[in-house]
Amino acid sequence: MRTPSAQDSAVRPPVPLTGTGGIDRDAGHRLDEPWLAAAWSHPTTRVFVVSGGQALVEETDDGRTELVMMPSFDAPLTEAHRYYLGSDADGVRYFALQKDALPGRMDDLARPAGLREAAGLLSERDNELMVHAVALENWQRMHRFCSRCGERTVIAAAGHVRRCPACGAEHYPRTDPAVIMLVTDEEDRALLARQLHWPKGRFSTLAGFVEPGESVEQAVAREVAEEVGLTVVESEYVASQPWPFPSSLMLAFLTRTADSELRVDGEEIDEARWFSRDAFRAALESGEVLPPYQVSIAARLIEMWYGKPLA
Repeated sequence: MRTPSAQDSAVRPPVPLTGTGGIDRDAGHRLDEPWLAAAWSHPTTRVFVVSGGQALVEETDDGRTELVMMPSFDAPLTEAHRYYLGSDADGVRYFALQKDALPGRMDDLARPAGLREAAGLLSERDNELMVHAVALENWQRMHRFCSRCGERTVIAAAGHVRRCPACGAEHYPRTDPAVIMLVTDEEDRALLARQLHWPKGRFSTLAGFVEPGESVEQAVAREVAEEVGLTVVESEYVASQPWPFPSSLMLAFLTRTADSELRVDGEEIDEARWFSRDAFRAALESGEVLPPYQVSIAARLIEMWYGKPLA
């Protein structure tokens, strides 16, 4: 049996968090302070608060879950950093405010949610806005000082640049490329593994960061060899997914090996197993195996091989 093709739409499920919400990031306006001021003060502009990777969400009367947004004139600007996220097809502009804590609410309908939970509940528009805001917040909190001279930097470009007032250096949001791959063997079995810090039964695909001076194809082969001792003979790129936990970009591959003897490293990977489709289905139904979270591109890779959605 062949490895499923990334171009075969029948086995290529949509990937969450990949910018399908119709938001134009309007990057050309980020340095235009008069334009940003006018956009902020427009009556249709909507704002939400992000703090510690979380935002407030609430259920609507028709059962949907939405980000809690407010007009800009109601936004809690005190001790907040303002980030412009873009506009939608109706011309509505969206901003995020980074604060040390989420605001309280007079009702009990709103609750804080992180992206892992919220992404499975929110609309594509809200997902696109939240992943942008969470990624900016993570970067802003972790890169407050100039890496060249050590001076405290200031926010510019509507949250997308930090400038050093001492040496003039400009710093841009960090993104760490990482490869994630579903490995299959000559019997078309899928390799799933459990990391040391994961709960018992939680299995997913292999993954790892791309090293300096390394191509993504080299990273796939190296990570598979390091973690489970297999030699990659073929890899096919599938898709990418932003993963701001805190700053990764996941590059997904379907990968094949001619070898099946596993040599688990015991450092990152605690357990690895080959699964046929029947064995995988039985392990899911019995609860022996817990699949990766639905928001992860790992779940999409497994679904491409499995042939149907994971519960």
